[in-house]
Amino acid sequence: MTPPEASSDTRGNTPPAVLSCPPVTVLRHRADFLRAARALRRGTDGMLVQARHRDDEDPTIRVGYTCSKKIGNAVARNRAKRRLRAVVAEALLPAAQPGWDYVLVGRPGVTIDRDFQALKGDLTYALRKIHAAS
Repeated sequence: MTPPEASSDTRGNTPPAVLSCPPVTVLRHRADFLRAARALRRGTDGMLVQARHRDDEDPTIRVGYTCSKKIGNAVARNRAKRRLRAVVAEALLPAAQPGWDYVLVGRPGVTIDRDFQALKGDLTYALRKIHAAS
């Protein structure tokens, strides 16, 4: 049995060309969060976005999420971070630039309750302003 051809679907149609997007990874080390905190930042109604250009040749986009205890208990903090991850999944790539680190900081009482479309708009606005300033 031969494997199906990867370049076409079951009807024989070839898929459209896939745009090459830089890979997105998650920040894990405290030092990366601290470096981003010392760099550019833009506050919005739903979140604070900190960003820095890494000045290395790696095109990877790295994203970190943080919520302080001001947000609430662990359940509330985790919910806020889940919402931030969902916003990044939908709105980051069109506005992000390769070779940058981004940290999204949740806001008390707002990140959890804010409309999802408004959060997406907040992220897009913050990234546009950050890259215009750099």
